[in-house]
Amino acid sequence: MSLEVQDLVVEIAGRRIVDGVSFQVPDGARLGLIGESGSGKSITAMALLGLLPDGARAHGSIRWNGTELIGMRDAELAKLRGDEIGIVFQEPRTALNPIRTVGRQIAESILIHERVGRREAARRAIAEAERMRLSNPQAIVRRYPHQLSGGQRQRVAIGMALACRPRLLIADEPTTALDVTIQAEILELLTTLVRDDGMSLVFITHDLAVLSQVATHAVVLDDGRVVEHGPLSDILTAPASTVAQGLLRDATATVWRPGGMT
Repeated sequence: MSLEVQDLVVEIAGRRIVDGVSFQVPDGARLGLIGESGSGKSITAMALLGLLPDGARAHGSIRWNGTELIGMRDAELAKLRGDEIGIVFQEPRTALNPIRTVGRQIAESILIHERVGRREAARRAIAEAERMRLSNPQAIVRRYPHQLSGGQRQRVAIGMALACRPRLLIADEPTTALDVTIQAEILELLTTLVRDDGMSLVFITHDLAVLSQVATHAVVLDDGRVVEHGPLSDILTAPASTVAQGLLRDATATVWRPGGMT
């Protein structure tokens, strides 16, 4: 399955937040959307799944496996979210319900999209917690979000997004709120899961150092427009746009492994 975005425009109160963005994510590809704060990368990600804020309007084309998503009814989009396309947000507190155990929340994703009973969904929630490398998963699933660390909550959020084995994962700055050590663990987990499940990935970030660990190609955004795109190795070694050059200067001041994913 592939994602094709063509001439995407997102307007809020008459202002173009995203202006003519185009890119493709073939089956199994790992693409990064990168730019400074306010560049339009997160709004682009929200547009992909019809999660734009009230008052925002999207134009252009977003095709998933040949099916147009712009204009699709909310009920149909809801079937895609979590089933064929998963999403992980920057702050797991926004994705997790504080009054439900994390196991129940993972299980709910399975119950919504698959024809299984509650007992089977609960069993799979434990298995998913283990796949997320959460220690003592049988105990973890009985806890509430506030009883977990930031890294544990993010692993649960990833488990919720991947419980139904989607074909595409959209990750919107999923490590920004974590310290460097936990950030590295989450990035390694994500890359392993994407590779093992054969998923496609759209990874949103402002940090080239982070992107070098998870993606092979990148689209650089500035003020809602694409200013550079291509293999990430080219952008890391010879950035053509002033935006990418600035992002590279910032990245070299952080701890990272040149070369990234292969």
